[in-house]
Amino acid sequence: MSAQGWLDYKVDNEKNDVHYQTNANSATAFELCALYKDVVELIRFSGRFHKRKFERAPFTVLEKIFRKYRENYGLRFSNDDNTRRIQEQVLKHIEGMIIGPTVVALGMGGMFHKYFMEASFKPEEFHEDAESFGKILDFFTFLGWFENKNATYRFTEKGLFFARRASAYGVTVSYIPTFRNLDELIFGNPEILWDTPPGAPELHVDREMNVWGSGGAHAGYFKKIDEIIIELFNRPLDEQPKGIVDMGCGNGAFLQHIFETIEQRTLRGEMLDEHPLFLVGADFNEAALRVTRANLTKADIWAKVIWGDIGRPDLLARDLRDDYGIELNDLLNVRTFLDHNRIWEAPDIDIADRRSTSTGAYAYRGKRLSNTDVEASLLMHFRRWAPYVQRFGLLIIELHTVPPALTAANLGLTASTAYDATHGFSDQYILEVDNFHRIAAEAGLFVDERFFHKFPDSELATVSINLLKEI
Repeated sequence: MSAQGWLDYKVDNEKNDVHYQTNANSATAFELCALYKDVVELIRFSGRFHKRKFERAPFTVLEKIFRKYRENYGLRFSNDDNTRRIQEQVLKHIEGMIIGPTVVALGMGGMFHKYFMEASFKPEEFHEDAESFGKILDFFTFLGWFENKNATYRFTEKGLFFARRASAYGVTVSYIPTFRNLDELIFGNPEILWDTPPGAPELHVDREMNVWGSGGAHAGYFKKIDEIIIELFNRPLDEQPKGIVDMGCGNGAFLQHIFETIEQRTLRGEMLDEHPLFLVGADFNEAALRVTRANLTKADIWAKVIWGDIGRPDLLARDLRDDYGIELNDLLNVRTFLDHNRIWEAPDIDIADRRSTSTGAYAYRGKRLSNTDVEASLLMHFRRWAPYVQRFGLLIIELHTVPPALTAANLGLTASTAYDATHGFSDQYILEVDNFHRIAAEAGLFVDERFFHKFPDSELATVSINLLKEI
């Protein structure tokens, strides 16, 4: 709420206190909260149905929301600029709750295949329930994504813009299972999403959707990785890594991209027959391992795909040494958006004289964590990894939070509110870029400034690329 400008927020890390107070926007915003009722109920209701199949019952509810949204939920826009801004803000929230899950469902179902993107089509070409699907297309036509001529649809430039980015919604939408349980998480049993037998599917996230979204959303960052990979694998052979280990390999897209970059654009790529790369995809999640194996096999890339825990580099090092005769330190360690998603461990270091500078909000199983503890836990985590990345460094793409007041001053220019919500309620720990770097340096891992990038390249950065190395 503070990130959206509806409350003022102050964290006192010295006293471990958090203070909130209402502001000039609060009354107007809270009076409008009833408008969310329909979309919240739809999200809960749709959880009873198949995760992938289009079914008529939830669509009937969605159709009613379409009609209300077209009529601005009956709002009379105020002549007061600030009140009108908040009214439009709430409508944008509702639009996102309508569009996000719908776009992801269409994307995973093949709607944004170039067959549909490059030519006109009729609803029945995509879905057997042409009447219902046509109403979805009509709503997107209302938003300017399609042109409709005689029940034949064609993407507009605006529609193509969003279609090409459909997977970017996938990661956030994949956390809808968490939000369906928000009442219970906050007011009831905070263990509800985690109290599952070993090997049972995750309850807090749609992992298949998350992996699908990650593979597409992260592709743009991969291009920035290339210069680091090219520099490393153009060195003399005895100064190069023996291979790559991708901890948290997801769907294997990052490992595949790195391999293809080496193969096609480096000196090492010219001698792979004589000096092959040792490729390892490691993940905690069995579903991700299955997807990675299938995708790398399809791409004709040889790799070991094994279970691994980001919080236990010692186990990974042992398995690589015992099973394959290779040292973890001889490999380039890479990962994408993972360090914040490690299982929480209370820090085992003295925090008496430590003071966090973070503005974040963190919890574990329903109990608030102090920002100082969160930073100390990250320090402990990096210290565990430091011995295993001495030779070639740790190549990380990481997610970050942004101070709520800064987000509120830049509404529409950052996705930090969504990131804080999805990751905060699912016990993940995203820090600001500067704080992340400060903690890494304290562990002896320093940013190689030649290869550092942040997105966007401003104080609103929520993503960074880092090669962390000993100096």
